[in-house]
Amino acid sequence: MSTDENRNEHEELNEALEAAKEEAQSAEGEAGESETSEVEALQAQVQEFQEQMLRSQAEMQNVRRRAEIDVEKAHKFALEKFVKELLPVADSLEKAVESTEGHDESGELVASIREGVEMTLSLFMSSLKKFNVEQINPVGEPFDPQHHEAMSMVPAPDAEPNSVVAVVQKGYLLNGRVVRPAMVVVAKAEDAPKIDEQA
Repeated sequence: MSTDENRNEHEELNEALEAAKEEAQSAEGEAGESETSEVEALQAQVQEFQEQMLRSQAEMQNVRRRAEIDVEKAHKFALEKFVKELLPVADSLEKAVESTEGHDESGELVASIREGVEMTLSLFMSSLKKFNVEQINPVGEPFDPQHHEAMSMVPAPDAEPNSVVAVVQKGYLLNGRVVRPAMVVVAKAEDAPKIDEQA
């Protein structure tokens, strides 16, 4: 072989080597780009899973808080039905005390019965107070539709308009919630238009 042939073979080998290097580098570049895009896709997926986990944790906290509130309300208002059943007893005792008023001269028997009923009523009301039951007796207060139930309106020149003039039946609250609204008579304004009750 001549030196020219050797040189030509050598140049061809060098060119082939250069071409192979370029192909390898471009293949590495493409592989690197595909690896980079895969890494970015995986990072996006990790980010999405983290957001889902945070949302799940927030939802669990909300569910736990709601459950705690429900349990607290159940504890606070578990006695509501029981209290409703006891309220007629308080009404009856109050009526018994009211019925003996003005009968002081009737004798010792009536006085002792009244004293016993007053003591029983006092004991009963203090027992209700221990369980956060409050009595609503709104005479002279402004009418509040959330705590009072108006039975009628009457002209009352010496009372403020829309104020409670008389209580027909006292109301009760259990932990601030109305168990029974007070049934009241409300003062109407002097210049209020007359309502046709026959209609």
